[in-house]
Amino acid sequence: MPDNKLDILVLLRESNDPRPPARVTIRGAAISERGLRRVPNPADLASLEEALHLKDILGAGVTVLAIGPERLDDTLRLAFSMGADRGIRFWDHGLEGGDSVADARVLARIVTILAPALVFTGNRLADRGDDPVPALAAAASDMPCIAASVHLVPKKDRVEVQRASDRGARQTVTARLPCTVLFEEVRTPRYPSVDAVSNALFTRIECWNLVNLGLPFWEIGAAGAYLTAADYGVPRPDPTRVVTPDPSLPAFERILSLLSGGIKARAGKLDHLSVEDTASALMQIFREEGLTAGGTS
Repeated sequence: MPDNKLDILVLLRESNDPRPPARVTIRGAAISERGLRRVPNPADLASLEEALHLKDILGAGVTVLAIGPERLDDTLRLAFSMGADRGIRFWDHGLEGGDSVADARVLARIVTILAPALVFTGNRLADRGDDPVPALAAAASDMPCIAASVHLVPKKDRVEVQRASDRGARQTVTARLPCTVLFEEVRTPRYPSVDAVSNALFTRIECWNLVNLGLPFWEIGAAGAYLTAADYGVPRPDPTRVVTPDPSLPAFERILSLLSGGIKARAGKLDHLSVEDTASALMQIFREEGLTAGGTS
């Protein structure tokens, strides 16, 4: 058990509910915002529950962080109602168009400023799968990162983590503090009381922007992205030709003409020849196709 109070930073992200159908925007290669239902990422809420469990037994301090627009305040207030001590939301319009490397610079800078002993977040996103940003931020901050964690035991200057391995196996690893831990959905998030939800509505959320981090604008967003969007194209639609049936035909023949696309069945042709004439006709076809060089036998 550590002698000093643990400071835990929990990264909370939102994910799109995969149940509503997703539609592509008319221009560009993005998903349309219309009709999407956003929910807090379930694995992140499980990692928050891990942090709150350490708060209950060790008195750890829990800070929740959300990177995104104002709608993420609802996620932070949910964390307050569950028992978080401090909430920070970072947003700057310069983040638009960034990739994982640019977003990791922002997270690494926030971790450097807050200097927590542990950084918790989910192992994956519900809609996109693995997210490399927390691991890249840990590498930029010279911190060890443990993925697929299912249980954590803090020691004096290190943590002992049990992580999920292949085929249901478990692996126990040890890392020094500070450390980033990515949790699986093991713990069920607690259900906040009505009074806690009401009090969370009036809890102050700290709003940070690029000025608070001291990062130049060319290191974030589209300017700091390594993986830029390349040119792409969409196939040109190939409309099906509709044949207009002959109006003089009966109704059922016009319907058959529409259903068949105007394609008429070919009449079969049978030629009854003798054996010698059949052999001569076949040899003639072979010579025309260049399959033989000799004459008829």
